[in-house]
Amino acid sequence: MELILKKDVENLGFVDDIVEVKNGYGRNFLIPQGFAILATTSAKKVLAENLKQRAFKEQKSIDEANKQAEKVAALEIKISAKSGAGDKLFGSITNADVADALSKEGIAIDKKFISVPGGNIKRLGSYEAAVRFHRTVIKNVTFDIVADKA
Repeated sequence: MELILKKDVENLGFVDDIVEVKNGYGRNFLIPQGFAILATTSAKKVLAENLKQRAFKEQKSIDEANKQAEKVAALEIKISAKSGAGDKLFGSITNADVADALSKEGIAIDKKFISVPGGNIKRLGSYEAAVRFHRTVIKNVTFDIVADKA
């Protein structure tokens, strides 16, 4: 079944992508939830015209995302966490903690656009997270997890 996505769907595609999915997935989940519509010939023509008109605006948002990515790459991010014996943490550091650290630096990024390797981190050290600023602009950001002084 060929569908046009109306919203970003994790592990499937972004808005206005034409994707091929199994019939049940499209009919029972994507279409009723409003994530997609059927990719008929008329819908494809409308999509092509909309994409053509949106190309200029898209370039402007890509440039803005690149500026923000460069700003984040220049930051030195340190996240303090309580740690036990050795370098083990009490709890873990997730993408929400990285989003909070970025917001303290003045850069607001939603936690769903940050991907921490393994989902969470349970040891002190230096790590990288992939941050998606735009569908085409993904930047790796390094951050350090340090022991809490208290």
